[in-house]
Amino acid sequence: MVPCSTQTPSLSIIVPAYNEACRLLPVLQRTVTYLNQRRLSHEILVIDDGSEDHTAQAVERMAQRSFQVRLIQLSCNMGKGAAVRRGMQAARGTLQLFMDADGATPIEELARLESALASGADLAIGSRALAAHNPHYTVRARWHRSALGTIFNALVQRLGLRHIADTQCGFKLFRRSVAQDLFSVTCVDGYAFDLELLYIARQRGYRITEVPVNWTDQPGSKVRLWRDGFFMLHELTAIRKREAHGLYRPRSRPAPGAVEPAWTSEPSHF
Repeated sequence: MVPCSTQTPSLSIIVPAYNEACRLLPVLQRTVTYLNQRRLSHEILVIDDGSEDHTAQAVERMAQRSFQVRLIQLSCNMGKGAAVRRGMQAARGTLQLFMDADGATPIEELARLESALASGADLAIGSRALAAHNPHYTVRARWHRSALGTIFNALVQRLGLRHIADTQCGFKLFRRSVAQDLFSVTCVDGYAFDLELLYIARQRGYRITEVPVNWTDQPGSKVRLWRDGFFMLHELTAIRKREAHGLYRPRSRPAPGAVEPAWTSEPSHF
C-alpha cells in the first residue's frame, strides 16, 4: 500500500494567510471535517504571507492533528497574489481550489464548482453577484462594500473583462493543468491577481463558468476598499499593456467557442 503522503490527492486547497491566527483555525477545521466526511483525498496548503502574528504556529498545531494540512512560509509579506501563486505551484491535486482564510465562502460551496467542471468548464469561479438576487442563496455584505463593488465592476467591464459579474470572490476551482498553465505566467502579487488570472484565461481560450455561491462578509478584512480598488484598476491597465506586448499570448490557437458565453452582468461585491 502506497503511503497517503505519496499519493496524488484528488483536491488541493490553497489558503493564503496574512495575520490570520485568530480566524484561520475554525476555517481549517471545518474544511478538514467536510472533506473527510466526503472521503475526498486532499491536501490543504496554507501559505503564510510573512505574518507578524502567530499564524504559522496555529497552522503547525493544526498540521499535528491533520496530516493533510501543510504550512508554506514566505520570507516577507509579498501579497495575496504571490501567496496564491506559490501555493498553486506546490499543489499536486487533480483539482485545485484557492479560498480565503476568513471562510466567507463556506467550503460546502465546493460542490457547486465541482459540478461546473464536471459539465465541461476549465475553471469555475464563485460569484456573489450572481447569488445576490437569487432567493436560493444568501449574500451578506455591508452596504458600502456592495456600492463600491458595483462601481468597481462597472470599471472592470469597461477596461476589458466583460461579462464576468464578480472577479474578486476568493473561491476559485481549476483543473490542475489549467492552474499550472495560468500561474506559470501570472506576475501580479497583490489583490489584482484575480483580474490578471481571468484575463489570461480568456486570452488562452479556457472555458470559465461563474457559479453563484453563499457568502458572508467577515470582520477583519485586509482589503482597503478605496485604496486597493484604485490600485487594482491601475493594475488592470498594466495587464492590458502586457497583453499587447504578447506576454499572455496563448500557446496554441483556442478552439472556437472555448470560452463560456456571458452570464448576466450583476453588481460585484468585494
